Amino acid sequence: MKKGIKLITIVELLIIASSLISFSFFINLQIAFLSSLFIILGSSYAYRKMINTQVASDMVEEKRDILDEIEDPHELYEEDSINYAPVEELDLKAIVKEEKKKIKTFSLESMKQGAKGSSSLFRLVPYLFLVLGFVALKNNELLDIAIYLPSLLVGIVVGSLSAKELFSVEK
Repeated sequence: MKKGIKLITIVELLIIASSLISFSFFINLQIAFLSSLFIILGSSYAYRKMINTQVASDMVEEKRDILDEIEDPHELYEEDSINYAPVEELDLKAIVKEEKKKIKTFSLESMKQGAKGSSSLFRLVPYLFLVLGFVALKNNELLDIAIYLPSLLVGIVVGSLSAKELFSVEK
């Protein structure tokens, strides 16, 4: 955890030192860096929280290997096939019910889960900060795209490296 915070602190000190160059350079760098950093950290935290919730509520589903998906997309060669049983022993109603359970439908529950993940405050607030920061720079005639856009990349890189460190699962 300390490496992620140290990285953010070092980069932030370098940004503060850039105020010696010019105020316009500093403010563009600072707002773009913080915007992208907050977006990456907020999204990473929200994703981790969503995964932990799904694991806690046993909503995790077994996924097949990607090669199995390619070779047998419709699960025709599954090992637990019922085709080997005699016709008299097959319970067709139970088989149909079991197959219906496997079919994923668009339900209110799945829509609620998707909306919950995408509308998390940890994701929305950083985007609001990005938009408001951009508008504030533009309205005050301080926006310099040549500084602002590369600074977004700096925030993305630092945010990604810090998120891996800060939100990694302890074993």
